[in-house]
Amino acid sequence: MTNPPVDIIVPVWNSPFETRACLAAILRYSPEARMIIVDNGSNRDTELMLEEFSEPLGERGLFIKSERNIGLVPAINRGLARSDGDFAVIVRPHVLVTSGWLEALRDATQDAPVGIVSPVFSGSGAPLRLSVNNRRDSSSLETFTVSFSSLLLKAEMRMQIGCFDEGLDSGEWCLTDYIRRAWSKGYRTCTTSRSQLVCGQEAVFGSDERRQTQARISRERYLEQWGVSLHYGVYFGQDTDAVTLADAVETILEGSRRGHRFTLLLHHRQAREFHRCGWNSLHTGIELVRLSMLMPQRDLVRKIGVLRETAPEMIMVRWKDDAPAAGMEMAIPFDGMAATIWGGETQHEQDAGPAGPERR
Repeated sequence: MTNPPVDIIVPVWNSPFETRACLAAILRYSPEARMIIVDNGSNRDTELMLEEFSEPLGERGLFIKSERNIGLVPAINRGLARSDGDFAVIVRPHVLVTSGWLEALRDATQDAPVGIVSPVFSGSGAPLRLSVNNRRDSSSLETFTVSFSSLLLKAEMRMQIGCFDEGLDSGEWCLTDYIRRAWSKGYRTCTTSRSQLVCGQEAVFGSDERRQTQARISRERYLEQWGVSLHYGVYFGQDTDAVTLADAVETILEGSRRGHRFTLLLHHRQAREFHRCGWNSLHTGIELVRLSMLMPQRDLVRKIGVLRETAPEMIMVRWKDDAPAAGMEMAIPFDGMAATIWGGETQHEQDAGPAGPERR
């Protein structure tokens, strides 16, 4: 059985030595893939290096030249437009791939309906929230945080949602918009620790003021389309049996897929049950905080205080409408949060139509 065809898209703008190392690693560790190199208006030295590297590739390579720097996202889209493989993988020149990296990314898509897969990164330029040290004890889990440093996209998903929005920035807002568009069609985004790449420092170009302006405009556009992502702190109470929380966990997972974050304050027995059910490895947007066995109520007050200092925007949520625990006096009921999540489909998602049976 032959491997599904893969196109590896490398958008290049100068940095010839770094780029050559990146391309050589791709050639070594993924010989079955085709490379699509997009020269985004590079200088002459880089252009000559790319031409020299591309020439012996034959049918295994495609060289696209832009006379000027059109920007990262348009350059990536130009490469995606020429991709006809089952998968397209973006790799930036400051990234070095490693043995088995591509097979691990492809394998992560076998759990349908995954459409976007991110590796994890190590090295001086590793995206903070995607570093190896931040991974949990699961080889693959859903996420709402990815990076243009490297990313796998399934072709069948791209046919439905198209390319990246070139009117957004080349970072957070463009990527989160793409994740939401994918989810509106029923495709999940995940990260796999079985694919680990080394990430060097990315060169930053242009003025800080211009980047900040673009980020602000992109944020406003994103919020207009998708709404605000919130951070919830959820406490289920000391006497709640975790095995009765399956529907609650499904609500929390749905919220995470829509970009919300959740910090779950669990008593020791509840935390043990969450691990037994695999609920500790559902999504990177769900964090479990275990309370002390000896003085759980005192520890609850202390942990809520710490959370309010580090995340003052967090909304506390109580499981039932019983007398609130200390520190939870202003908490909203879980049913109210659930109604917001399940009833919070945006106009953009409504316009996208039904996502199919796999969505929920």
